[in-house]
Parts: sequence; C-alpha cells; structure tokens
Amino acid sequence: MHLTFIQVLELLGTFAFAVSGATAAINKSYDVIGLLALAFITAIGGGTVRDLLIGATPVAWMTDELSNTAIIVAAIIAALFFSYVKKLTRLLSTFDAIGLGMFTITGINKGIAIGLPMPVCVALGVITGTFGGLLRDVICGEQPILFTREVYAAASIAGGILYLVTGFYTGIHGDIAQGIAVTVIVVIRLVSLRHNWQLPRMRA
Repeated sequence: MHLTFIQVLELLGTFAFAVSGATAAINKSYDVIGLLALAFITAIGGGTVRDLLIGATPVAWMTDELSNTAIIVAAIIAALFFSYVKKLTRLLSTFDAIGLGMFTITGINKGIAIGLPMPVCVALGVITGTFGGLLRDVICGEQPILFTREVYAAASIAGGILYLVTGFYTGIHGDIAQGIAVTVIVVIRLVSLRHNWQLPRMRA
C-alpha cells in the first residue's frame, strides 16, 4: 500500500493521540479494556463528533483499517514500554502537534466539501483536532486541556483561518495552503510549549 506524505502525517498524529489516551489510562490504573477504549476515544473522538454533527455516517474510523491498526499498536506499545514512552515527551508532543494540525485541516475540508460557511468549517477543524483530548480528560476526571490557558485550540483556530485565507483568497494551490497551515499550527503549538505561552485568564 502506497501512502502519501499527508497520510503518513495523519497516521503519526493518530498514533500520538492514541498513545496519549493509553498513557492516561495507565496513569489512572485502568484495565486493558479501559486502556484500549481511551486510546481509541482520544484518537478518533474528534472525528467522530465531527461526522455525527454533519451527518456523515458511518463515521470515518469505521472504514479506516489502517488508523484502527495504528491505534491498537500505539496502545500495545504504551502498555509494554510505559516507562520508556513517558520519557519521550518531546517526540510525542511533536506528533501530537502534527495530529492537531492534520486533523484541523481534515475537519475543515469536510465542511468545505458539503458547502458549510467558513466559520463553521473552522469550528469543525477545531472539533476534529481537539475533542478527542477533551473526551480523554473528561473520562479521566482531569481539567480538560482545551479549557486551560494552553495555546492549543488557539493554534488550531489560527491555522484553520490561515488555510481558508490562503486557499480561497490568494489562489495558492490547495496542497500548498494545507502544508502552510499545518506547519503554522505545529510551530505555534510547539513554541508555546517551549516558552510556556498562555492565553489570558478570564476573571469574574
């Protein structure tokens, strides 16, 4: 099977999200069913919510054997090599940022394909990129990273808007616009982590 570069990036993002869910399950001392469930929920949760919102059934993961395999492999690796995986924070953060970027663009493209307004397309991109992590945190009883001051959803929004602007208003080819947007999301996310950038806190 020949995979394009974009498909490889999507698989890396899926793998990273699944590892994130699996490690969260291990930290909570869940059993093997809980580990697999949380790996899947984290990796495909955002896409599932997106597809249900736009009425696209069966949802994407049900017909994507490669992504499902990547999730299972990620869960097994996390379970067998947990102590080692925990040390790969920087690498996993990079894959996670790639996943955020790729899934944001995938969600936007789904909205474009059915003619939704551009703000709704951006919202679908953010949902695709972030809701898996939101579901993971809620299930684990943790404060959702989506609602903290981390530059996470903000990176997705910025890249999504850039993608639409470059793709529709500057005449840049779709693949190039997509590559630019993903790069911007990844850079914003990783730089924000490195320098501990945070959004302003809302006060009563």
